Amino acid sequence: MKVVAIVGSIRKESYNLKLAKFIQKRYQDRFELEILTLRDLPFYDQDIENDPPAAVKEFKGKVAAADAVLWVVPEYNATVPGVMVNAIDWMSRVDRVLNGKPSWIVGASMGLLGTVKAQGHLRDILFAQGVGSPLLPGNEVYVGVVHEKIDTEGNLTHEPTVKFLDSVVDNFINWYNQQAKIAVNK
Repeated sequence: MKVVAIVGSIRKESYNLKLAKFIQKRYQDRFELEILTLRDLPFYDQDIENDPPAAVKEFKGKVAAADAVLWVVPEYNATVPGVMVNAIDWMSRVDRVLNGKPSWIVGASMGLLGTVKAQGHLRDILFAQGVGSPLLPGNEVYVGVVHEKIDTEGNLTHEPTVKFLDSVVDNFINWYNQQAKIAVNK
């Protein structure tokens, strides 16, 4: 399975980027994970949506070619970061590359609740008309107090969190396979 990770932070030392890289490394025998950057995406502009810049075409092409999307969402001002919403705006227009694309969400923050509010908002966005990305039900991964759970090499070291993430990955793969069977039988 080919999965793209969309990380909602463009900060070089982002905890969410470190979490995506940990997932990429830990589960490399389960799926191929490519981490996409949002740094080069211009602001969504309806005037150019039919002929977007190369960075948008490349980004959308990678999402379209993937089997699934992993959303790695930080929480800014109790919601989804603007760069992530901008990417969704591009992906939900014209060829709508997210429509029907299975996805799942994880997120990390230094706060106690992880990214619970941002993930709730992201779930609402993913179900919006034009987006239509089926989402793994339940299995919310909120890594709170992340600065105490990731070491300097970017390894998630908090064993209960790692075990829970292992179970969510298993659940996602099983759910994805069920979705694929349903699609074949239609």
